[in-house]
Amino acid sequence: MTSYSEAPKKSGVPRDVLKWLQSLDLSVFPKSFRRDLSNGYITAEIFSWYYPDDIQMHSFENGTSLPAKLGNWSLLEKFFMKKKLNVSKELIDGTIHCKPGAAEILVQEIYVMLTHRRVKTIQDNEVDFTDRHYQDGLPMVARSTATKAVKSNITLSEILAEPDMDVNKQKVQAVLDIHLQQRQQDRIADPKRFNVKPSLGERAIRLMPSSNQNQSESSLTNRSSSSSLSSGSSQTDIRSKTSVSFKEIKVNQGDRSYVSSSVSSASPSTLSAP
Repeated sequence: MTSYSEAPKKSGVPRDVLKWLQSLDLSVFPKSFRRDLSNGYITAEIFSWYYPDDIQMHSFENGTSLPAKLGNWSLLEKFFMKKKLNVSKELIDGTIHCKPGAAEILVQEIYVMLTHRRVKTIQDNEVDFTDRHYQDGLPMVARSTATKAVKSNITLSEILAEPDMDVNKQKVQAVLDIHLQQRQQDRIADPKRFNVKPSLGERAIRLMPSSNQNQSESSLTNRSSSSSLSSGSSQTDIRSKTSVSFKEIKVNQGDRSYVSSSVSSASPSTLSAP
C-alpha cells in the first residue's frame, strides 16, 4: 500500500482529502487521480466502506479498457440513484475520459458527501475540463492550433462511448469556438504579430474643433437655452394668470321705446330711399 508520504505533492487535492483516503486503507492509493479514478474501481472501494451491503467489490473490474470503465460507472450510477446521492453526470464523464480536473473535483465532492465536512479547495482556476488554462500560460508560438485543440480536448474513448455523431460534432464545434475566441483575443492583444492592419476609421485623421466652431456652438447653445428659458417663463406667466379673478361689470341699457316709435312714424318712401 502506498503511504501518504509517497502521494504526489501537487495532486490538485487538499491535504485533508488525502489524509482521509489514507485512512480508508484502499487496495491502491491513487498516485495520478486523473488516471487511477477513471475506471471507477477506487470510487467503488471508497463507497464500499460506507455502504458495505450495497457495494460488492467482486462486481467491479479493475481494468483500463473502455468497457470496464463504462461497466463500473454504470453500476455506480445505479447505486447513486438508489441512495439519492447527487453526483454530477458531467463529473463522471470527465473522470471516465480523463478530463483535466474532473477526478480531483469528484473525489472532493465524495469527501464532503460522506464525511459531511467542509473542504477548502486548492484549485487555482475554475475548471472547465479543457486545457484552456494551460494554453493561457504558454507563449503564443507554442499554443495549439485548431486541430491540436480538438485532439487535446476530445479523447478517443469519448468518441467511442458516444455513438451519436451529432453529439460528437457539437463537442468538436464547442472546442473550435473556444479556440477561435482565444485567437481573437490574441489578435487584439498583439496586432503586429498577426499583421492586423488598422481600419479606415482608425487611419482617419482626427482634427480638433477650431475656436470659431467652438464659439458658434456655444452661441447656438446659448440661444437654445435662452429660448427655452423664455418659453418656460411665458408658460409660467400664463399659468400664473389663470389664477386671477375677474369682476363682472353690469351696464344699464337705455329706453328703446323712443327708437321703436321713431321707426314706426317714418314714411315708407323714406325707408325705401337708398
